[in-house]
Amino acid sequence: MNDFLQNKIIFFRNLGIENWSTTFKKMHDFTILRNVYTFDEIWFVEHYPIFTQGQSYNNEKEKNLIHINNIPLIKTNRGGKITYHGPGQQIVYFLIDLKRRHLTIRQLINIMEKTIVTALEKLYIKAYTKKQSPGVYINKKKICSLGLRVKKNFTLHGLAINVNMDLTPFNYIYPCGDINIKMTQIKDFNKEIKLEDLKIILIKTLSEFFQVFMIKKGK
Repeated sequence: MNDFLQNKIIFFRNLGIENWSTTFKKMHDFTILRNVYTFDEIWFVEHYPIFTQGQSYNNEKEKNLIHINNIPLIKTNRGGKITYHGPGQQIVYFLIDLKRRHLTIRQLINIMEKTIVTALEKLYIKAYTKKQSPGVYINKKKICSLGLRVKKNFTLHGLAINVNMDLTPFNYIYPCGDINIKMTQIKDFNKEIKLEDLKIILIKTLSEFFQVFMIKKGK
């Protein structure tokens, strides 16, 4: 297959709302089965309420918990610590061949962060990043969290940006393992923006950063 074509195409999938474990299995299977001919994909999804622990999270008090305030808690193979996912939050999973795109993991993280900052800028919301604390912030509060895993140069997982959700469950944990982090969302700055609006902006922005054609697919 033409290398140029593979580099210029990313499939964008809209999965709707799914259980985290359902999406994880799809993502894991995709990564295990993919080969040099497989196009990269970026998935958009919402999850039903769930807490997920990254591999660097080692809170002894919560080591054996399976629920926090009746919300499931699950261990994952991504980087990072603990966070919350729920309806009204846009999850974006990056299934990218780093070798094909000549990217380091740091460069991919930079693209992810710049995508969110640029997308928010288009909504007239000023956001910024921090060198020592991955993610995107507004007025000293976090609006977007990142967590990735790399397997044989293929990436899994991605980012979560809060749009219009119930932020209460973040109060039950220290988001990203940091007692000082408070969360915010787009709704606090622009009540009119819906997930579908943000998705359109993100696809366009990601296409520009990756220098690819916009190709959308269903589930």
